[in-house]
Amino acid sequence: MGTNYWMFVETSENAEITRKMGYTLFGMGPRYKKRAQRMQKRDRVVFYNRATRTWTASATISSECFEDDSLIWMPKSRAIEFKFRIELKPNYILDESQYLDGLQIGPGLEYVKRWSPEHWPLAFWDKLHLIPQRDFKLLEGEMIRIKTGKPGETYIEDHKRHKRAHNIGRKRRTDQSRLEIQTNTDPNENSPNEADALSSCTPPPNIYN
Repeated sequence: MGTNYWMFVETSENAEITRKMGYTLFGMGPRYKKRAQRMQKRDRVVFYNRATRTWTASATISSECFEDDSLIWMPKSRAIEFKFRIELKPNYILDESQYLDGLQIGPGLEYVKRWSPEHWPLAFWDKLHLIPQRDFKLLEGEMIRIKTGKPGETYIEDHKRHKRAHNIGRKRRTDQSRLEIQTNTDPNENSPNEADALSSCTPPPNIYN
């Protein structure tokens, strides 16, 4: 299956709780059970604060959906609303002063086209959304630009080139080591184990004497 791109929407109170946990866990209620079970490892996520209308972080899903009713988010009297959970690996976490302003970015997202520009926040009133890849890349690209000073696509391509160069260098070192081993080995020379085996052998008795 291909990668899905999700938007998790939280209240300010719960956004702060999730932030303190390092964006490593997210919980959903029975209403979202089917969508939660659709989530898979390596799906991507952006977090949105409904109250401040800001995007705060991006992450990658690192587990399948599981059930856990331990009390974490508010209101704690309704733990069932966070029973279906997934674990996450954070990618980019913005400082509060760096949060992406929804008033600047929101109206231009593909996902909100069904709403008039002034009513775009209504598109994200629900807690969980499956968004277009284009919207996700736009949002995370802005996060990358803020955190690294490079445009998102440029940073990703630089990272890929660095990784490819690292892998090529490692392969060359491995090949060189194998060549040195082969060069230093005399094919006509018995190995120590072979020599020991030969020296320990005794000729068969001469039955004709």
